[in-house]
Amino acid sequence: MDGTESWEGGCACGGIRYRLQRAPMIVHGCHCRWCQRETGSALAINALVECDALVLLNGRPALATIPSASGKGQTLARCPDCGVILWSHYAGLGRLLAFLRVGTLDAPDVFPPEVHIYTASKQPWLSLPEDRPAFAEYYRRSAVWPAASIARYDALKALRAAPPE
Repeated sequence: MDGTESWEGGCACGGIRYRLQRAPMIVHGCHCRWCQRETGSALAINALVECDALVLLNGRPALATIPSASGKGQTLARCPDCGVILWSHYAGLGRLLAFLRVGTLDAPDVFPPEVHIYTASKQPWLSLPEDRPAFAEYYRRSAVWPAASIARYDALKALRAAPPE
């Protein structure tokens, strides 16, 4: 990708539309029980992107914090009308990093999972592709992520750590 591409998506009712202006750092297929419960499916497919790469075209998501396995909570961004979850934020980088639900993209097939996580609780009837790494729990970023994605993530960590002006 040359950096000039963008992808649009939104909720089921069309009340919220967004544009993703940068390819994800990584795309997770998460098989944890929390994601199974939240999605009502076998897994969640989350594209990790900088929040400044998500541009709202119309509407504004409602934010709600729910429990998470870490105990630190997760903030969901959902359509206030149809309830579709568009992305979430976790405690680590907060509102600097979005876990974009790939299924909300108009063309979700463009970002398949690059790595499968928490496969210890994967549904037994679901087969995973052999050409993608899979981990029973989580993994070390340095073992999976491309160097450019690690640099992007580290830049967000530096922003989070910077004192306010």
